[in-house]
Amino acid sequence: MSDASAPLTPPPPGFAPTPSRGKFTLHNGPTFRASDPGDLRTGLWVLDRHCNGMGFLHGGMICAFADSALAWAVWSETGKMSVTIKLNMEFMDIVKEGCWLEAHPHVTLIDGDLVHVSARLMKDDGSIAARADAIFRTLRRKA
Repeated sequence: MSDASAPLTPPPPGFAPTPSRGKFTLHNGPTFRASDPGDLRTGLWVLDRHCNGMGFLHGGMICAFADSALAWAVWSETGKMSVTIKLNMEFMDIVKEGCWLEAHPHVTLIDGDLVHVSARLMKDDGSIAARADAIFRTLRRKA
């Protein structure tokens, strides 16, 4: 069944749809954010379009998902938009289509305009699918 005709599976309790930020996000989503204040988790149902030819989550997709979740943590901590300077991924396990995947990010260091952040990407069975570490540069908005 194609993604376009598949009904949207609701997220687990405590998650709400992530507001879209453009065409790339729309195509790679939908993603969901935890709704409790201070809870920085981001979730994703792994759909057919997110998978590689072997039927599990494509490495590029997990990188894009992690990058977005990490950027959300930076925004939540600093109130500033940011760009990714460096992203390191460590893949631990495959993630099959239909799996709920959660990113559990946390900011580890703020050094001026540079923000260091990391995340564990957890499968719905509690195992770790991947780990991400990144450095973001915050941006100053023009008035």
